[in-house]
Amino acid sequence: MLGTQITISLAVLSLSVLMPAVARDLAISPKLVGAFTAITYAVASAVALTSAGVIARLGAVRACQLAMLAAAAGLALNAGAALWATIGAVILIGFAQGPINPASAHILSQRVPRAWFSMVFSVKQTGVPLGFAAAGIVLPLLLGWIGWRGASLAGAVFLLAGTVALGLLRSRLDAAMAPPGPSPGIWRSVRFVLGHRELRVLGWSALVYVIAQHSFTFFLVTYLYEHCHLTIAQAGFLLFLSQMGGTAQRLVLGAIGDRMPRLPLLGWTGIGIAAGAAATAAIAPTTPYWLVGLIVFAYGTVVISWNGVSIAEFAHLAPPGQVAAVAAVQTALAFSGAVVGPPTFGLIASLAGYPAAFLVVAVLVTAAAIWQIVTARNNRPEPMAAG
Repeated sequence: MLGTQITISLAVLSLSVLMPAVARDLAISPKLVGAFTAITYAVASAVALTSAGVIARLGAVRACQLAMLAAAAGLALNAGAALWATIGAVILIGFAQGPINPASAHILSQRVPRAWFSMVFSVKQTGVPLGFAAAGIVLPLLLGWIGWRGASLAGAVFLLAGTVALGLLRSRLDAAMAPPGPSPGIWRSVRFVLGHRELRVLGWSALVYVIAQHSFTFFLVTYLYEHCHLTIAQAGFLLFLSQMGGTAQRLVLGAIGDRMPRLPLLGWTGIGIAAGAAATAAIAPTTPYWLVGLIVFAYGTVVISWNGVSIAEFAHLAPPGQVAAVAAVQTALAFSGAVVGPPTFGLIASLAGYPAAFLVVAVLVTAAAIWQIVTARNNRPEPMAAG
């Protein structure tokens, strides 16, 4: 599941890393990366909501393989060097992103003791920063050697190889798992999550945290290139460092999340995210490169650290046999943040500048963090059964 997450995440970030070169050749604005990201995650959110039924029919491993094939097709299509091809690519990559978390949650929840949920889910979620880091360091190198179209095709080949490798494990993984329980239906699952006090605050806070995470991840290269006058390679290297820091921090938070209540842990993590967004807003074109790197590393480390703990808590609170269905709702809510966040961030950046956009993110995350901390303090046990 870690390997699957790495390959899909590389595909998701590929266009953002290559965007300055793509935009130049297609004669479009680099800020359209926000709109393209919104398309990807709108598709991913819709696919996530329907993924529980697909997992029940085809199996979790087969769902992951289909996702990887869709991402490979998207990257290959992007090499067509036309606006329609790029739009088609982001749709296919969005389709690929949708079922990964529900399928992974179904597999891991049956193989991992609940006392280890935070750590193991965080290990799986390190695939996101690792995939993003690979995109940030490898794709700019490929860009210089074989151009952005060649880099897209190379990514497609990598995903095809991953699909074949996962297929070798399919019989063992599927044989060791019970199938998910009958799907309660999309809207019943949504009502259950939104009607449950702790899941509700976790879900909406995940949406806000994803706004911060993806505004940082998907705009960082363009921001440092346009606002700070760094080269694409320099900006990509800082993205790589931030993803490596986030990978380590996810493991730290995962270990802590198995030893203390997860909701307040996520709240205090949000306070750190808000501070990082405010510090990033203070970066100026004259800021020394070492200080830019320090701020980016610190912010990136915390802003991508929370996902595994959040997914683990959703899996922990899910009714028996419904982990995939509940995780699908969490995924859809989180991805909704990626739908509204990047284009809104890009609009604010266009109208008022990048610092203003990062400050808006800081305010939103502060509100979500306080909500989680207060909810944790007022939390009382309530029944876990659905319906």
